[in-house]
Amino acid sequence: MVSADQIPGPVPAPRLLGPAEVRALATSLGVRPTKQRGQNFVIDPNTVRRVVRASGVGPRDRVVEVGPGLGSLTLALLEVVEQVVAVEVDPVLGAALPGTLASYAPAAAARCHVVVADALHVTAAELAPDDAAPSALVANLPYNVAVPVLLHLLAELPSLRCGLVMVQSEVADRLVAPPGSRTYGVPSVKMAWYAATRRAGAVGRTVFWPAPNVDSGLVAWERRDPPATTATRRQVFAVVDAAFAQRRKTLRAALRALAGSAAAAEAALVQAGVDPAARGESLPVEAFARIAEGMPW
Repeated sequence: MVSADQIPGPVPAPRLLGPAEVRALATSLGVRPTKQRGQNFVIDPNTVRRVVRASGVGPRDRVVEVGPGLGSLTLALLEVVEQVVAVEVDPVLGAALPGTLASYAPAAAARCHVVVADALHVTAAELAPDDAAPSALVANLPYNVAVPVLLHLLAELPSLRCGLVMVQSEVADRLVAPPGSRTYGVPSVKMAWYAATRRAGAVGRTVFWPAPNVDSGLVAWERRDPPATTATRRQVFAVVDAAFAQRRKTLRAALRALAGSAAAAEAALVQAGVDPAARGESLPVEAFARIAEGMPW
């Protein structure tokens, strides 16, 4: 028979970081947020819980978080998911995070694996401790590298099935923009190669320390198959980059250098069923894939 004192009590939920805790941690570490690394720490517990809720992750998910900083979002994720792999470029913050988690979430701290690395170059092997591939990405991405980090991780980790990122509001608009819209561009097309996206809310600047000069937006995404094509992703993305390098140019003119001549560019466009006088901002990702198939690589 098990006595009452042998019955384990409820596991305490992680304590989240508020403004006072964030500033105290930063002071104790001698950390001053820098623009160079896009460091704006979330100081509102309601916001990080909202981000986790909007991401749709659950108990079976292994989540990659980029830029955990002092641990605000990490603690909220550990309330819900199986494991967090936190990628931090700042060696001081990366070294301090396990201690913070042990203090604020002692029952969950072991479920976070910290990788001190640049997220622009981190590899799948580094992000899969115990050979368990991550299933989701949830992050407050540094403003200055948000799009390249997101695209790198989607390419590096095919196991990612869904995610949610907090980015500058203008960047959020670009990531979800449809063809023909004012904000449609390179990020829109390349993101569409990997996933279906949607706006999942707005975030005011006052929930950050230091407060940025812009508001933020939440972008949720779900992995989907890329367009069926004989062209490689690298080839399709090269066409996309060329098409938007000079937005005012027609595709015939914009792709001239990449194709080797205006005539070769026009031939690829005609083969793809695209008007050579059209502009890149009018085309979906599937059309760029068709154009890439006809280019003289």
